Amino acid sequence: EKTTTFDEAEKVKLNANEADDEVEEGEIVEETDDTTSYLSKEIATKHPLEHSWTFWFDNPVAKSRQAAWGSSLRNVYTFSTVEDFWGAYNNIHHPSKLVVGADLHCFKHKIEPKWEDPVCANGGIWKMSFSKGKSDTSWLYTLLAMIGHQFDHEDEICGAVVSVRGKGEKISLWTKNAANETAQVSIGKQWKQFLDYSDSVGFIFHDDAKRLDRNAKNRYTV
Repeated sequence: EKTTTFDEAEKVKLNANEADDEVEEGEIVEETDDTTSYLSKEIATKHPLEHSWTFWFDNPVAKSRQAAWGSSLRNVYTFSTVEDFWGAYNNIHHPSKLVVGADLHCFKHKIEPKWEDPVCANGGIWKMSFSKGKSDTSWLYTLLAMIGHQFDHEDEICGAVVSVRGKGEKISLWTKNAANETAQVSIGKQWKQFLDYSDSVGFIFHDDAKRLDRNAKNRYTV
């Protein structure tokens, strides 16, 4: 079964937009049998992704100091085609529109965005920082790189999180095997390249974060 790459994912959206642009406002389009047949096939044909993915939302309104971490996480939508991704993405608030304290996750289907998840347990995260309201494009490009299996060590990818805070936003890329330095460094370098991100980024092991919280240090930096 053919899967869809990062570039193809963007082309699907661009082609749809171009089709709309070709018709001037108020113009009546005469439908021929060929046109109807073509459109029916296009609508019926979807472009499958390598994996299914799930959006999760952590609502800050539902959070409290007494609640167990992760208890406010909600499964929002699972998609497995390019078209379904754009349908979901276009109907979910982008980071700049989310309230302070919100976390929006996109993870491979059946992997929960929690340290305790068996797939994530021995992993870690790469993290990028952005000024307030400036992470929208980077978040989209991160999603496209993930779902379009653009990373050389794609099997290492668990998912990504964008976190909106008072001082700015952070995007975190979660991976499986933190101790695999070669894979993690490759992922970090490629991620920076995809986003044209010039600052250095660091990788923190989940184990360190659990033990040391904010005092956890970067194990790798690119």
